[in-house]
Amino acid sequence: MENELQILWAAVVAYVLAGVTAVIGVILGKRPERTVLALSVAGLALHASSIGLRWERLGHGPFITMFEILSSNVLSLMLAYTLAYWRIPRIRASAAIVLPLMFVMLGWLMVAHPGEGHYPPTYNTPWLYIHIGLGKVFLGAVLVAVGVSCVILLRRAGIGLRRLTQLPGDRQLDELAFRCMAIGLVFHSLMLIAGAIWAQDAWGRYWDWDPLETWAFVTWLTVAFTLHARVAFRVSPAAHATMILAVFVIAFLTFFGVPFVSMTPHQGAV
Repeated sequence: MENELQILWAAVVAYVLAGVTAVIGVILGKRPERTVLALSVAGLALHASSIGLRWERLGHGPFITMFEILSSNVLSLMLAYTLAYWRIPRIRASAAIVLPLMFVMLGWLMVAHPGEGHYPPTYNTPWLYIHIGLGKVFLGAVLVAVGVSCVILLRRAGIGLRRLTQLPGDRQLDELAFRCMAIGLVFHSLMLIAGAIWAQDAWGRYWDWDPLETWAFVTWLTVAFTLHARVAFRVSPAAHATMILAVFVIAFLTFFGVPFVSMTPHQGAV
């Protein structure tokens, strides 16, 4: 376990350095994009190695304890954003917002107890991995939308104009955020379906309206409403950005707050 934690600490250091570099770049009006990307990739490689060592040692994936859930979600979120950062140059300044947001989860991860958890037999099914994978894609898409939305709101507030004004206009960023949220809705819907099939296999029922299932459905409704409002009511980019932030807060509380407060065997998997 000691080697796993040491490698994880190294990954956290790389993530933090990437975030600090991105923030300094926005403040000074610089473009340290290669450095941020290199540090993020290094952090991902170290983090994946740490999770892989733990997986091999325990014989199950990182979805039992809160430490494992946080670790796997930090990895998936960082991977999703790093891919977007690499492939979509116009959003790179948003790293100064997204990466510091990740610091909250990193801090929580480092104070969580890294002990082992019980691996229930009902977890040994492909539908669990499908369910978890779809949920991680959903959160990753929403995180990219959050980064873009924060750029819109910061520019409206007159913050970081020297660097943020070099990005595309609010309408273009708003369209990108909308597409990310649309991807998120698709994967969240598939996640709920896969989770219901898994629940049927494991406990003989598709849906039970427990706290996690209820809040997962509430999250789906908020994502759907945000997309509907953007199309039907033509809300402004700033209003749309604010709604996306609200979706992120609800999704974060659903994925991390509800399982932490009321943990049942199947709730820990998200």
